Order: sequence, then C-alpha cells, then structure tokens
Amino acid sequence: MTRTDDFVIWFPDLGRGDVGVVGGKNASLGELINNLGKAGVQVPCGFATTADAYREFLSMGGLREVIAEQVARLHHGVDLAEVGWTIRQAMVAADLPAGVARAVTGAYRALGAALGRTDPDVAVRSSATAEDLPEASFAGQQESFLGVHGEQDLLAACKRCYASLFTDRAIHYREDLGFDHLKVALSVGVQQMVRSDLAGAGVMFSIDTETGFPRTVLINASWGLGETVVGGMVDPDEYLVFKPLLDESSRHPILSRTCGRKQCKIIYADGSSGARTRMVDTDDAERATYVLDDEEILTLARWATAIEGHYGVAMDMKWAKDGRTGALFVVQARPETVQARREAALLRSYRLRTGGEPLTSGLAIGDAIATGSVCVLRSAAEIDRFTPGAVLVTEITDPDWEPIMKRAAAIVTDHGGRTSHAAIVSRELGVPAIVGTTNATDTLTDGQQVTVSCAEGDTGTVYAGILDYEERELDLADVPDTHTRVMLNLANPAAAFRWWRLPADGVGLARIEFVVNNHVKIHPMALIHFAQTDETVRRQIAELTRGYDDKPEYFVERLAHGVARIAASRWPDPVIVRMSDFKTNEYAKLVGGEAYEPTEENPMIGWRGASRYYSDGYRDGFALECRAIRRVREDMGLRNVIVMIPFCRTVEEADQVLQTMSEHGLTRGRDGLEVYVMAEIPANIILAELFAERFDGFSIGSNDLTQLTLGVDRDSAALAQLFDERNPAVTRSIQHLIATAHAQHRKVGLCGQRPSDDPDFARILVQAGIDSISVTPDSFLTVKQNVAGAERERAENGDEMP
Repeated sequence: MTRTDDFVIWFPDLGRGDVGVVGGKNASLGELINNLGKAGVQVPCGFATTADAYREFLSMGGLREVIAEQVARLHHGVDLAEVGWTIRQAMVAADLPAGVARAVTGAYRALGAALGRTDPDVAVRSSATAEDLPEASFAGQQESFLGVHGEQDLLAACKRCYASLFTDRAIHYREDLGFDHLKVALSVGVQQMVRSDLAGAGVMFSIDTETGFPRTVLINASWGLGETVVGGMVDPDEYLVFKPLLDESSRHPILSRTCGRKQCKIIYADGSSGARTRMVDTDDAERATYVLDDEEILTLARWATAIEGHYGVAMDMKWAKDGRTGALFVVQARPETVQARREAALLRSYRLRTGGEPLTSGLAIGDAIATGSVCVLRSAAEIDRFTPGAVLVTEITDPDWEPIMKRAAAIVTDHGGRTSHAAIVSRELGVPAIVGTTNATDTLTDGQQVTVSCAEGDTGTVYAGILDYEERELDLADVPDTHTRVMLNLANPAAAFRWWRLPADGVGLARIEFVVNNHVKIHPMALIHFAQTDETVRRQIAELTRGYDDKPEYFVERLAHGVARIAASRWPDPVIVRMSDFKTNEYAKLVGGEAYEPTEENPMIGWRGASRYYSDGYRDGFALECRAIRRVREDMGLRNVIVMIPFCRTVEEADQVLQTMSEHGLTRGRDGLEVYVMAEIPANIILAELFAERFDGFSIGSNDLTQLTLGVDRDSAALAQLFDERNPAVTRSIQHLIATAHAQHRKVGLCGQRPSDDPDFARILVQAGIDSISVTPDSFLTVKQNVAGAERERAENGDEMP
C-alpha cells in the first residue's frame, strides 16, 4: 500500500484489508479497481483520506474532549438532538489540520490533472471504519456530497462528512449496538463525478433480496442521481437476470423487466440557489421508458456476478451511468447482510386461513404476515405519536425513521422499490413491509385494524381487519432421500424463488393459465384483434399494456417472464409447463374474453385443453403461448422446460397438436424439447401405448381421472363421499398406465394433493413404481416422508425400486 502521505491514499493502492484505514466503502472501491478491471468492471478513479486524518482532526481541534463530554451528557439524560447538534457544530467550525488540508488539496489537483480538468467536479462520500461489517451494517448513517467543485468546497465537504458521523441517527445506532463513539473513525472518499444526473443510476444485488435465491441479479434503476432509488422517492424499474446463463453470449437470460413509475429525478442545480442538486418531475416519456436497455442490464449483471465471485459472498452494489459518455460505473460494493444471516436449515411458511377486503397493495418485502392498528405518519417529526406494535404507514422512510421501524409490526409506504431504504431496513429488522403502494397514506386511517400479508408472492396486500393466518417452520436439516422423485407444483411465478431451499427434484406442474390470469389478465385473442375490440375493452387493454405498441408482444413477454422465473427457480432440474387449460367460462373472465368464448352447459368436459390449440377460434392465441415457450427455451436458454399437453382426448388430436406446435417452432425432439401429456381421461389409460409413441412422458391428473372414471362431478358436495382416488377402478388405471409407459421407456408422474393427505395413496403409487410425485411446497416434507416410508416398506418386502 503506497501512500501519498499518512493522510491520503489513492484507490488503486487500497484493498479489502484496509477497512480499518479507510472504511469499508473506500477499501472496497480499491479492491474492485485492483481485481475486477480485467472483468470489465469500471470504477470512478479517486482517493481516500485515512482514519489517521480523522484522528488528527479530532486531536488538533480539541474535538475528542467535546465528543466525550457530550456523550457523557447523553448518558445523563440530555436530549439526543442537543448532544448531536453540539458535536456537529464544533466539528464544522474547527479547522482541518494543515497537513490534512495539504494532502487533500494536493490529491485533488492530481486527480484533476489525470482527468484533464482543473477543479473537477467530484463526489465526496463518507466511509466509516466500522461500516458494512456483517454483524452491524452502518450503511446510510453518514453523508455524501455530490458535485463538489474547487478546493475550498472540497475541504468544507470533508468536514461535513466528519460531522455526519454524529448525526442523531448515527449516535442512536451506535448506542443501540454498543459501539464506542471514539473507536469509530471516518474516511472521506473523493471520486470522479459520474454524470448520472444526465442518464440514470440505481442499486443491484447479486441475490434475490426477498428470498435469498442465489442465482439471480436484481437491478433497480431510475433517471437522475441514484438517491431517489435508495431513498425510496420513486418506484424504479426492476430487472431480474439469471446468473448461470450469463456466460452464454447468445442468451439473454433476463427473467423479468418491470417499468417503474419513476415519478421524479434528482439533477444538478444551476448554483443560483446555493443548492447542489434539485428534484424535478419526470415527463411522460421518461416514465414510460426503461432506463437501461438489454445489453446494459446484462453488463451490470455480469459485473455483479464477477464482484460476488471475487468476494465469495452475495453483494449489495450501487451503479451509475454517465450521460455524457454512456459509460456504466460501479460506485459502491459491500457484502449483503440480511440473507447472509438467515438460518439455511429453517424455512418459515405463512398462509392466510381466511380472505378479506383488500385495501391497498404494493411490492412485498419479506414473506411474513402481521396484524395491528394503523399509524399514519407524514414526517419523521411525528414519530413520538407512534405506538409500539402498530403498522407504520408513511410516504417514504430514511434513516431518521429507524428508531420506530424496529418497533413496528409492519411497514407500508406510498413510494419505493425493493432497494429503497424502507425495504432494506425492514428486511434487516425482519419486519414485513409493503412499498410503492402509491396511496396507503390516503387509503388507510389511524387506528384502523389491518392485516399486512407478504405471503402471496411479489405483491403484498393490506387487508381490512385482523385475519386468521398460520405460521409454519419447516426444518430442512433431515430430509430423507428417496428413489421416487418428489417435485413441486408451482402456480405463482412471483413465489417460485421462495421455495428454492427445498431439496425438490424439479417442478412437476406449472400451469400457464395461472400466469395468464394473474400476470397477463387479457384474453390473447383480444390482444391479437385489439383494433376490432369494443371501445371499453380497448381502454382496459390500453391501460394494462402501456408501453407496448405491439399488443400480442405484451402477452408473449409477460407469459415468458412468468414461466422463466419458475424454470430458473429449479434449474437445471426439469420443469414441466402445462399449456393453457382454462375452461371457456374461465377464459371469458379475462379482459376481452367474452367476445371469443362460447357459453357451454358443462365447460369441464367442453372446449378445453388440446382441442383449442388447433381450432380456428384459438389457434392464434396458442401461437402466442408457443412463442413465449420458445423465448424461454431458446432466447433465455432455460431448456429445462418440458411442455405438457392437457386434456388430449384422442391420438389423432395428439398428432394435430404436435403438428400445430411444430408450425409455431416447438418441435418435439429439436434442441432436446420433450413433450408430455396429461393422463386424465380414461382414453389416455386405455390407449397408453399409442400415446407413448407420441409423447415423452405422462403426468396423471388424479382429480379429472377420478371424476371421469367414476362419473362423479368433483365439485359436487352431494357426491363427495363417492369421489375417491383410491377406488380400485382408479388405482388399477394408474397401475396399468405406469406398467405400459415403462415398457415404452416413458416416465410417469402424478401431480396432486392426495399423497400428502393420505400416506396410503402414496404407498399405492410407490408400489406401482411411479417415477415422480408433484405436490404443493408446503406439503413437500410430508410427502417426502410418506414416500420414504413406502420405499422402506417395499424394500422390506424384497421388492427393488425400478
């Protein structure tokens, strides 16, 4: 480590071992410059003042005694605000020691020479020597100053950084954690200013922040300086990228892109008011446009992956784009602290037992449920009104809110994304939060009893009243091994990452119609014939598809992103995606659906499943489904996706569907594409050998198979006692199918709830030699244990597993 002197060190001379000298933030910047440059990671050049410079400042100005005296007053009951103000005023009023000032101005001139500019604009950032440690995150406790210009401005900014070590919130934070105020020093980082005010900036994590899923990079972006994202002032763009396929240059593994509202941006002020920056509203074009294009998203994701690989832990990073050159930069990198502390062997699951009236919704932070009385606060000046255990409702939060955030049952904000202050702190505290609702402070009222649910995927909902819910703790430390594959039924893409820790063997059933119903919401034929639809429907579609001139592309992209999230959650294990199986009455409920769906007396055995795919009434809609699957498999590279055809009545229909799929670019066998068929009609069992010639596997739909075998309406309460999957007619059908399929070297699975509710049924399946059983995630451990028991019993009887 080469020093300019004892008080200044250039970033290239720093490494991660220098936290005690220049703090975590500055040490990390040096580490990046020295080790990640070959990977293409760009970091703005600059230098850091040392902890010795800070200590010199305290000693020469008599400030050490001031701090000790004021902290003692705090411990004797003097108000925190008075103590903090007194310390800060003393620090700002003191002169920097001559040696420190000389070192800083000399380095600043050298930086200007390197950049080819006299008195360059720089960013001046605080970096505490106790900052970003895994056991105590001090991030955000100190100040940063942007657009600093000239030597005197720089020296003043350095003192303000030093003084920010004693903001009220920083003092409170250290008191809570038991840190000695005089043992924490501060370094000042001085960097080339990235003109992100002319472009955009944001935050990224090398991990899914809500679930800890380690194979994604989450990127948030907004126009202007990045403070709007961190401060939760805007609802930013959100991009999710799948790391394992980033190295394949032909792939674009962007799992999802969400265009945020990006209501405002921070830009540089003209200086006339004395302010360095100002906030302005964004225009309609900016709000409707993504900040980053696909190549920029993938570049940042590759950098995040490289940085994580170098550090060996999940990372939390800030990035900025220079509007003059278009260049991207990483301006901060530190270890992620929340998911790193989660206990890997334990998985908590929450579920609402009863429904309720939804009051508002936004992005779910965490996966818990909480109840309580609403406390609406408009500013941090009102925090004395907060009652411990209440649901905190406010517009945005910043570090001034932290003393009450830890006492809240839940947190709900009008603005902010997954990397906003409210989201980061609530995760760290383990408090469920919903951010970016847009209207919580207007919709919810003081004293109102509510339930805050983050257990339903990406969207969190505030319900009226105190609802009944359950919390389960799943211990993954001792899951038995089984020869029979136990897979998951995953319907909601937004919740797929929540279950990544379960040692499942893949996904046995992912339903396209759930993705369409919850993430697309529009009938595909209405999108295809948008110009001809009813005016009221056109307005609804236009609102849902803002930013999409190509309306069918909206369907393809939304469906592809939903399927991709599920496929990524279990990569590289197989994920069986069932093509749409809405009934006509269900399709009609989609936006624009009524115009394209007939009225049927019995939709359960009507125009559904395979019969729709080649018919004139839906062929073009099925083409969009095929385009989405091709995008997932070919463009993103998630070739673990297996396609499954539901409700295929005849072998002739099977041939028609396979031909139609091939016309739309999905040819069985090409690029390893496997196509399964649902075995849910007696014809599938009776003609299993012929269906096996056309498909690569079977998945038993036990509900429909039981219904059609016994002639019992599965929804009839009057016939409920007759609906029994263990009826010999059903079990013999299953046994026959498995034997016939295995003779043709085809796999057979079953997707349904019965094996978890009925160990005897699991035993029947294992005895028959079924290859896989697929169940809901919360039933996984029970089924795994039931299957293990059945396999032991079979082994004790001398039967070998196939």
